[in-house]
Amino acid sequence: MNEKTKILNSEILFIYDAKMCNPNGDPDEENKPRMDYETFTNLVSDVRLKRYIRDYLLSKGYEIWVSKVDDEVVDATKRLRILAKKYVEEMKAEIKEIDKFIKEPPSEFIEWLKEKLIDVRMFGAVMPIKGGEERGGGVNFTGPIQFLWGYSLHPVEIIPSSSITSTFAGRGEEYGTIGKDWRVYYSLIAFYGIISAKRAEKTNLTSQDVFLLDNTLIEAIPSEATTRSKIGQTPRLLLRVEYMNDFYIGDLRRYVKVKPKEGKRIDALREIYDFYLDVSRLIEILRTIKENIKRIYLWVHPELSIDLETLNELKNEFKDKIVSLPHKID
Repeated sequence: MNEKTKILNSEILFIYDAKMCNPNGDPDEENKPRMDYETFTNLVSDVRLKRYIRDYLLSKGYEIWVSKVDDEVVDATKRLRILAKKYVEEMKAEIKEIDKFIKEPPSEFIEWLKEKLIDVRMFGAVMPIKGGEERGGGVNFTGPIQFLWGYSLHPVEIIPSSSITSTFAGRGEEYGTIGKDWRVYYSLIAFYGIISAKRAEKTNLTSQDVFLLDNTLIEAIPSEATTRSKIGQTPRLLLRVEYMNDFYIGDLRRYVKVKPKEGKRIDALREIYDFYLDVSRLIEILRTIKENIKRIYLWVHPELSIDLETLNELKNEFKDKIVSLPHKID
């Protein structure tokens, strides 16, 4: 990785909301929205967020590792076999036995995989081949981009479920099924993520990949959360802080707070206009570590109520370091 494309450490704060939908169902709980019932906090797994990102990238023509072939989920060995055949075609390589090749591939094939598969460069992967960082008989590419589980910044109320029915035909007769339709009234969900410069060197993550991630976080959910239970989710804020050194603040969600507007209750929010997001502590933290910051990448949805005066102070103070999102990518 040359200096031009060298990746720097970053921290990410990504916030989106969900209205009258199910952000992340729990299959062990009748597909209810995932919850911490002690605090009524709505939870969303990092896997769910990465799935949106992968599906969006796939729709844009990027090849990914965690994928389907002909709309069917394939195991890792079959996926590798398909990729090995593509490698043979592209590189005009002479390979007699594909299965033997994928078990003990040359380093050129491993590098080709990283170049070909954008989600490997971003999130890493475990592949049943020899070479690299061994784990359980396979290669482990530890992803430089990682997210903690997301959670709501306020107590969330689940809508009492209504039963849903479906009817389908079989052998000349009609059959019916009954299920539960679980949703939340409203949830403002925050994710914290990091980008590791050290890990980026191992997966060949590029600066263009990082710019693509920024744009994808803004664009993926409206594009991909379009099923009956998922529609109703909207990105609201994206902040990525890029550092000049190994410095990290830690979970940025600790420094933002939802404050209900007059006449509204924190435990009964129903839409984006019921509250404003207090980011004053976060901005103060950024001021105190200014010498560590290379750039601040920022996007705020126009409907999100936020302290514009404080935000403008940040933009003025970091005017040479702030970059507005989304990026213009050729």
